Amino acid sequence: MDLDYDLLVAQARALLGGETDTIANASNFSAFIFHEISGVNWAGFYFPAGDGGLVLGPFSGRPACTRLPKGRGVCSKAFETGRTVVVDDVAAFDGHIVCDARSRSEIVVPLVVDGTVRGIFDVDSPLVGRFSAEDARGIEALVEAFVERAYAPGATA
Repeated sequence: MDLDYDLLVAQARALLGGETDTIANASNFSAFIFHEISGVNWAGFYFPAGDGGLVLGPFSGRPACTRLPKGRGVCSKAFETGRTVVVDDVAAFDGHIVCDARSRSEIVVPLVVDGTVRGIFDVDSPLVGRFSAEDARGIEALVEAFVERAYAPGATA
């Protein structure tokens, strides 16, 4: 599924560029990814919760798990390691948390700001093996565009 990620990054920057509210940008960014990347059934954010787990942020797709416990699941792994996690088949991932039984593969990219993980961006697909290395690089570039705007001086939550 060849995508022009350079074009998508430019479009994302244009979409986010005039707005300083992080929640509004996270909402539009989720919808943009959901509609522009084929073969996905969920795209959205989780942010740190007071209990060490993650709490749901803006997203597009079916209703999701509101809270994810610390140390369990794909999202927690990306949050705790600060590295992108690509899972070809979530059924084979030990500790996977099922929010939508139709999801079969997943990519989770951490939101890293000055070396600190501030949340994660999660994309699910009903297709096994949906996310290639090229997709990982592209989605990481998209998330970086979001981070640049969301955590820029003057941005508000």
